[in-house]
Amino acid sequence: MSNICRPILLLLLACNIGAASANTALKTDTAELTPFLACVWDPLGKAGPAEQIMREAKAVAFRWGIDLDFVIYSDERVAIDEFKVGRCDGVNMLGFRAREFNTLTGSMGAIGAIPSYEHLGIIIKSLSSPKAAKLMRVGDYEIIGIGPAGAIFMFTSDKSILLPEDFAGKRMAVLDDIPESAYLSKKHGITPVSSTIFNSFLKFNNRSVDLTAGPAIIYEPFELHKGLEPDGGIYAEPFLYITMQFVARWNTLPADIPQKTRDYVVSHYHDFVEFLVKPEATIPEKYWIDIPSHLYDHWVEDFRQSRMELGEQGIYDPRTLKLMRKVRCKLDPNSAECSASRRE
Repeated sequence: MSNICRPILLLLLACNIGAASANTALKTDTAELTPFLACVWDPLGKAGPAEQIMREAKAVAFRWGIDLDFVIYSDERVAIDEFKVGRCDGVNMLGFRAREFNTLTGSMGAIGAIPSYEHLGIIIKSLSSPKAAKLMRVGDYEIIGIGPAGAIFMFTSDKSILLPEDFAGKRMAVLDDIPESAYLSKKHGITPVSSTIFNSFLKFNNRSVDLTAGPAIIYEPFELHKGLEPDGGIYAEPFLYITMQFVARWNTLPADIPQKTRDYVVSHYHDFVEFLVKPEATIPEKYWIDIPSHLYDHWVEDFRQSRMELGEQGIYDPRTLKLMRKVRCKLDPNSAECSASRRE
């Protein structure tokens, strides 16, 4: 299985086959089964591992009273569009895409808002709890699973850059349908270069862009050492953490299934994190850029101001920003923001 696909499909498998507890009575009468068609995003399309994984999921789902079927797409946006027009009952997507269906969960990728997997785990557990169940449903849609998809690191061709404002004039691969990309490009004088998730790494390697971002898991398969040589590096502190979310039409599932699915995904959180963290150790030490301590607070404040402005613009949900700040201050109560007069 391609390393780049694993986190996506592990989450997908958890969301689908975890849709009911093992205590659910075995159902063998097909008349009792609830049909559920999933649009499955696998970056490798039908050539990827999703086909086999979903067939295994189908067998387990049958035992739990779900008649699971699926269609595989290599383009995340196409899979989401098919879901939106009603061709399937659920779809997996990266967290920032889920903002269209639920601004609360879709704002979890706010820049600099989550400092570690420990913070992320607390936030996911909180949003996946029964107390937050009503917030997971917006209109016809419900978030039935949230899991980690990776810490996002910034890759640069110039490791001498140590402050955000020094990115001025640099070319950066951006996703043109993510509104904060335009904001951050304008704020720091960066030249945005419209890209897809995957061709952004190819552009970095061939010097079409000076900056790109991604999880550590993409370093080896995309041979990013090519773009990092001779003077590049990777900022050691992730600037955000992304999630994988599964969105479904809640009226296509039995009433108890969404919460059971959320609980199941949360129970496997540490398994996902373990897999996502391992690739960081494969990156040569020489590429990591440690921001000097006297400059680190500058980045933190820059990110805080950006979150606040994006929240005021309606791009980030203020409820999510408040929750993430609460978790940051719980784990680091001495942080300057925890006593600041202006709150997120």
